[in-house]
Amino acid sequence: MDTVLPVEVLTVEPLTQAAFEPFGDVVEARGIPLVINQGRCYKYCDLTSVSTDRDGHSSVHIFKTSAIRQPCKLDLFERHPLGSQTFMPLEKQRFLVVVAESTQPEEDSDKPDLSTLRCFLTNGSQGVTYRAGVWHHPLLSLDTPSDFLVLDRGGPGRNCDEVPMPEGVRYTVEAVGL
Repeated sequence: MDTVLPVEVLTVEPLTQAAFEPFGDVVEARGIPLVINQGRCYKYCDLTSVSTDRDGHSSVHIFKTSAIRQPCKLDLFERHPLGSQTFMPLEKQRFLVVVAESTQPEEDSDKPDLSTLRCFLTNGSQGVTYRAGVWHHPLLSLDTPSDFLVLDRGGPGRNCDEVPMPEGVRYTVEAVGL
């Protein structure tokens, strides 16, 4: 007989810079823009930066992803210890951002601390930059097809740690009606 495990549903919060500050930056047009190109363009400056270790370089990608099925079971967390990682939607699509802090050094610092899980909902015009070493779930797009501009570290060295959800732990997120 299979044991039925309890499922914990993660609360979805609106994405704001203040709420997301411990994990990185929210990338969106904010602040007072510069007027450039003979008045035909507004430039919002220094919204985020891409950080890398001294052996790396900034790298630009486009990710194509399909929409999640809801409710979505969280199954994997990853982090990039050698540099930050930015995701910016290219088609005004909303996506969920699930993050966690690291476990305390006296515990197992190679794993996400599941007691600190947070889930944010973007508004379709927002992107995020995860700071180096921040645990996050892979892309959870709510719309399909979805293209994302991704900025991260390229170069030598291991820059992606992945950890599956532990056996017996089940979290889901659902953005229905949001």
